[in-house]
Order: sequence, then structure tokens, then C-alpha cells
Amino acid sequence: MQPLTPQNRISRIPRFLKWGAGLLLALVLLIAIAVLVFDWNWLRGPITRMATEKTGRVLTISGDFKVKLGWPNVQLQAAKVSFANPSWAKAGPMVSVENIEASLSLPQLLRKNIVFPEVRLGRAVVSLEQSPDGRKNWLLDRQQQDEEARVTIGILALVEGKLNYDDAKQKTHLQSEVSTRDGSRDAGLNFSVKGRFRGLALNAHGSGGPVLSLREESTPYPLKIDATIGRTTLQATGRVTSLTRLTALDMQLSLRGDSLGQLYPLLGVVLPETPPYKTQGHLTRQAKQWRYEKFTAHVGQSDLAGTLKIDTAGQRPSLTGDIVFKVLYFADLGPVIGAKPGKAALVSESAPARARVLPDIPFRTARWDSLDADVQLSAKTIHRAESLPIENLVTHVRLRDSVLTLDPLNFGFAGGQLRNVVRLDGRQAPIQAQIKIKAHKVHLNQLFPTVDLNKTSVGQINGVLELEGTGNSVGDMLATSNGKVALVMANGEISKLMMESVGLHLWEMLQLKIAGDKVINIRCGIADLNVKQGVMQPSVLVLDTDITRIDITGNIDLGQETLDLTLRPKTKKTSLIALRPPIYVRGTFAQPAVSIDKGRLAARSLGAVALGLVNPFLLLLPLVETGPGVDSDCRRLIQEAQAR
Repeated sequence: MQPLTPQNRISRIPRFLKWGAGLLLALVLLIAIAVLVFDWNWLRGPITRMATEKTGRVLTISGDFKVKLGWPNVQLQAAKVSFANPSWAKAGPMVSVENIEASLSLPQLLRKNIVFPEVRLGRAVVSLEQSPDGRKNWLLDRQQQDEEARVTIGILALVEGKLNYDDAKQKTHLQSEVSTRDGSRDAGLNFSVKGRFRGLALNAHGSGGPVLSLREESTPYPLKIDATIGRTTLQATGRVTSLTRLTALDMQLSLRGDSLGQLYPLLGVVLPETPPYKTQGHLTRQAKQWRYEKFTAHVGQSDLAGTLKIDTAGQRPSLTGDIVFKVLYFADLGPVIGAKPGKAALVSESAPARARVLPDIPFRTARWDSLDADVQLSAKTIHRAESLPIENLVTHVRLRDSVLTLDPLNFGFAGGQLRNVVRLDGRQAPIQAQIKIKAHKVHLNQLFPTVDLNKTSVGQINGVLELEGTGNSVGDMLATSNGKVALVMANGEISKLMMESVGLHLWEMLQLKIAGDKVINIRCGIADLNVKQGVMQPSVLVLDTDITRIDITGNIDLGQETLDLTLRPKTKKTSLIALRPPIYVRGTFAQPAVSIDKGRLAARSLGAVALGLVNPFLLLLPLVETGPGVDSDCRRLIQEAQAR
């Protein structure tokens, strides 16, 4: 028997199997040769016809078309390619490109999805447009409304090109240019953008990596941008993951502008109107959460820092955070409450008589439903007008379903505390407003720090103010308000010279000027006022001391911003020379005027002169104050005020 050798093994294989293997090998070789020498330009016609039939728009491939087979992606190359816009679009072709290199996913194509994992464009002009009725020219169905009918691109490289975007409904019209920094294939990009974004003029430039990670979820894209949008200036440097989805973001941000309120068109988030600001910090995003952390900012002259977070997962964005004012200038709060920028005090010495003092700029409640908010805010050092001794501000701001609450809104005031709750219901027009203020141990001598005669006075004021009103500005709310004011002071001391001056007790004033001021006891001070339709009228308004009782009548009109008060001092002792006329406080909040009853003063003076002509010893008789001022029933008045 012959030994079994490889030749013998082959010879024993059936002849038909030998022929089959040879034919298969020949077929593979023929296919390989065909692929190598095949003119893929033959496919241009079928491809362009298929695209036109499916989209209703003409695809043109004028240059060479090449294919390199592979799995799972096929490599495509084409030159002089253009794809038409739908008839409603304003621009020419949607895409016009000198040359294109792309990888096409075969598994996705078998599922009838067009997915290009990588695309490289050279000398491209792309014009994207959205119509007022919501059609998008980058959607490939005939109506341009099916969000699934689109080409998906993973990463995009632009060697050089232009990208235009037009959305008339959003008032956005942008033109951008892109180029590689040194012209090489793997060089980074420079870009510039100009036009209008949501109605605001935009001008920007910056740089990025060599490829645009449109949907890449694992590779962050380096980005640097310097932009001016309207009157807002922005600089940002960092990395973005997935440019179309902004899956993740990590950037150092610098921002400045005329008012935080101007960011609404950019962010879609309502922020308060403020003086000019500048801020810098670390901006990050993960999934639906944005964080602006460890930021510092200057708003007007105020200096603040903190961290803010916006969560977009809910029905509307939710803002939470903690802000600490290192220094707060009270004037910078003016625009927040509807006052004109830089308005530091309620009354300006240079203000015209009819100038409005109460804030009258309307709140923009139409934007309140764009955001929910829960922010803690505090300020240790507060710079303010001398007439407003405020410190240690602490507040919790909540905005939910268009209802704004500040609870608590507490701050030190004149050595004591004001504990406040403010509620503004913006769900209907005008705003329904409620305010409750509790005064606790407010010091009399700090309440009017600019009055020299009051510096020796002591005493603590306690009480409550409760008002409800309607209106879209603070001024309108107060002009329609109803409620009450009840303030009580007991067991204090006050300048004797001040009290003698109120009654124009000339002899005692002269004595105190020579010998020096003294203090006298305050038996009680009561302010019990009713507020109806913005008019405050006292049921009891009295200051009772050891030597003088002052009763105050009249009204304060919050709507007209006018004062009409009469102070009637009643001395409790004999005074040799006392003119004791009523004192009138009238005029506007902007320019209050203090005067005395000149008629009564003249009558007393003429009477004294007439008696002096008869007998010089009778000259002072009309000027002698014998009383008969009596003590107030302080206990009863205090109990009634406390009960109210």
C-alpha cells in the first residue's frame, strides 16, 4: 500500500470539489479586481435620483465619486457636491461643498437610518434655515417636519467653509466662517460669527479643536470663544461634550453687561434688573443640571460671591443657590424693587417737589412663569444713605408658579431688627401684594442719625405693619393698600432741648443752649394708624414726655405721595416765653416742608406788643405757657396698640 502523502490526500478529493474551490477563488479575485478598477461614478446617477425622489430636492455630484468597501463602515469620497433647499427657503443650496470625505455606517443603513460617523468637508457653504411655521430645511422629508428624517453626523471636520443660520420667528440670522489655523488636515479651527441672535446684535470669534464633536459622547471638544451679544460681553474657555446636545460642559466663564435682566433672551431665565455687572466663575453641565459655582461678581458697587444651580428636568427650569454679599450698596437694589438705578435713598435733596419717590417701574410678571427659584441671600456689610441705618440682611427668595415670596426678609435696622415677609402673586394682573413687617427693639437715637439733638435720646420701638394691595409696581401696591400700622415706645429718654424746641419755649431753649442739653423721660410713644386705599390716618399718634405731650393728626397719602400732618405740643409746666404754635408737616415725599402757624404766632406776638405799650410788665403775659398739658393714659394706649 502506498504511504498517505499530501499529494495523495489531494488526489483523493472529489473532482467537483476541486472545481468548486477554484471557481470560488476565481470569483473572489474577479470581484477584487472589479472593485479596484470599477468606476464608482456610475453610481452618481442612481444616488442623486433616489435622493430627489425621497426628498423632493435635487442632489448634485459633479465631481468624482469613490467608494472604499469595509465593515462596519464604508468610506465615501465625492467632489463638487450640492444639495438644494426646499422652495420656501431664502438661501440657494442648503449644502455646497468642494470635496467631501465620509464614513457611512452599513448596520444603520440596513435599519434605514443614514448615519455618518465621520464627515470631513472642504470649502463648504452650509445654509440652515427654520421657517416661521416650524419647518426645518435640514429635515429630509418632503414637508421638512419629521424629526426622524435627518442625516446623523458623529464628528465633523471643516477644512474651510461658511455656515449660515436663519430663524425669522426667533429673530436670529447668523453668518459664520471657519478655517483651519495652519491649513493642515489635523489643525485646530478658527471661527467668527456675526449677525443677530434673538433680536440682539451678535459678534463673536474663537477657536476649537480640529473636528467638531457634534454627537460624540466620550471626547470633549476644546473651545474658546469671545462674544458680544447685545450689550452683553462673554468670554469662555473650556470643553464641551456633544455640541448638538451639550451633554457635558466644563468652562471658565467671564460675563459683563448693563443689567442681569438683559440675559433673559439668551438664557430664557428671568433675572432681576440690576445696575451694570461683571462676573466670572466655573460653569459646568451634567445631564439636565447647570452649575455656576464659586463665582464672584460686582453688581453696581456691590461685591458678591456664591454658587447657583439650574435644573432643566422639570416643567420649567429651577434655580437654586446661595449668594453672599461681601459688600452691598443699598442703591444697587433700586432696579430690583422697581426704582431707578442709583436711587440710594427714598428722598433726594435735589429732587423736584412732584418727583416720584416710591418705586414705580413695573415688575415683568409675564416672565415669572419661566422659572422656579429657591435662593438664600445674605449681606453683612451694607452701605446706605445715612437716613437708612440697615445691616445684616438675610433673606430666602422663592419663586414658584409666578408667586414670589421673601420669607424671611430680615435685617438689622437702627440697632434693632425688622423681620419681614413679602408675598407677590403674579398669577393675575395686577399683582396681589402682601407685606408684614415686625419692628423689634429699633433704637430711637439711631433712627435719625443726622439729627444732632436726637443723639442723646434713647428708647426702643416695637410694632408691626401689615398691608395688602394690588399693582404692578411698589408705588401702585402702596397706593391701593389697606391695613394697619401699630408702633409702641415706652420708658425711653429724649433730648429736652428737642422737646422745648417743638413748643418754641424760647426761655428754656436759651437756658439749655447756655448750660447744655439734658434728657427727659419718655412716658410713651404710640403710633396707631389705619391704612385705607393708600391713605394712612392715625387713630392715635402721640409722644408723651415728662414736660410735653405732642399729639399728631392728619394723613399720609401713599398714592399722591403727600404729607398733611399737624403737631400740637402741649406743655406740662409753666414757661415764661412760649410761642407754642401748631407745627405743620406738609408737601410731598420728595420735598416735605415743615412750618408753623404764622397767624397764631403773629397774634400772640401782637398781643404781647400791645400789652407792652400799656404796661411794659405785661409784655410777656401772652407768651407765658401755664400748661395745662396732662399725661396720656399710656398703659391703655399701649394695650390697645398691642391688641391691634
